[in-house]
Amino acid sequence: MHPITSERQRLDTIASDSWYAKGANAATVAYSFRIFRRHFRGRRCLEMGPAEGLMSEHLYEHFSELTLVEGAETFVRALRDRYPKAKVHCSLFEEFSAAERFDTIVLGHVLEHVDEPTTILARAKQWLVDDGVILAAVPNARSLHRQAAVIMGLLKEEHELNDMDRHHGHRRVYDPESLRADFQRAGLHVDIFGGYWMKPLSNAQIEASWTPEMLEAFMALGECYPDIAGEIYVVATRGN
Repeated sequence: MHPITSERQRLDTIASDSWYAKGANAATVAYSFRIFRRHFRGRRCLEMGPAEGLMSEHLYEHFSELTLVEGAETFVRALRDRYPKAKVHCSLFEEFSAAERFDTIVLGHVLEHVDEPTTILARAKQWLVDDGVILAAVPNARSLHRQAAVIMGLLKEEHELNDMDRHHGHRRVYDPESLRADFQRAGLHVDIFGGYWMKPLSNAQIEASWTPEMLEAFMALGECYPDIAGEIYVVATRGN
């Protein structure tokens, strides 16, 4: 099977039972938008890999021009219905050709999925205006709940894929150093590194008993301790 065909089928399989819009996952997307909003530039935004479109909902309201690039046809059909004024492309990132350049490019929970993240970031750099910004967030291998899982023998080491990772189609688990390194290898300048979501337990344990107020508090607490937060993010530019 051709690699492109295989990747499309993989994405469609993941989309058929996606958990990103559920429970604590949805809360992390909402909080990451609040962080990204601090760094938005211009009026033209590209979101790469919007999936169900949780982040897209907020971007659609903020930017006058929104382009969405998604590889799973199931998601694309729903995105076109939900965001009629957005330009929605059904394409792998490796095949996408931008007819314009963008002020802000958003990759929320994307880089852990792709085969060659540095290549994808280098392509994104080409689609960015000279003074534009790339905003990306990924799960953190050094998260408290992963460290606890290693101590309990549930994971061999922090970077090992767990059941949730495999269900989502993750290919890797970033730590702060590897995330910054991929941006630097792509020729991008990391202006800001940060984190959010101080996550002490698994999603299932949290969803069983936590209140929305507790989720909000621990999302914010993670900003104080980015190295061990559940999610980490980068604000990057083209540099010199």
